[in-house]
Amino acid sequence: VQLQASGGGLVQAGESLRVFCAASGRTFSTYTVGWFRQAPGKEREFVAAVRRSNPSTYYADSVKGRFTISRDNPENAVYLQMNSLKPEDTAVYYCAASPGTLITSSIRHPRHYDYWGQGTQVTVSS
Repeated sequence: VQLQASGGGLVQAGESLRVFCAASGRTFSTYTVGWFRQAPGKEREFVAAVRRSNPSTYYADSVKGRFTISRDNPENAVYLQMNSLKPEDTAVYYCAASPGTLITSSIRHPRHYDYWGQGTQVTVSS
């Protein structure tokens, strides 16, 4: 499967942005999909993930209540709606996919994802 992330940009603190992950592959609907981010000088960190269906979603504590991950399986797409953005949300955002269903203890770790998009830059100014 190939992933393409887009939708990043420059916004002010408190504003919203939606990033988008488009995927190829007929079996994408069975994949667990995650969003990760990496700021300069920092390690890649988990942001959110969704299993096959939208109700099975997971979030980092730092974004819970502000970000929403959702997927549109017929369109092979996963979205990350980001509201009330903060300067500390500034990073390159990557979407990643893992075949099948990741168990809860694995879903937050980048090493369990086999496919990665190229990343999209999100910059939040104060």
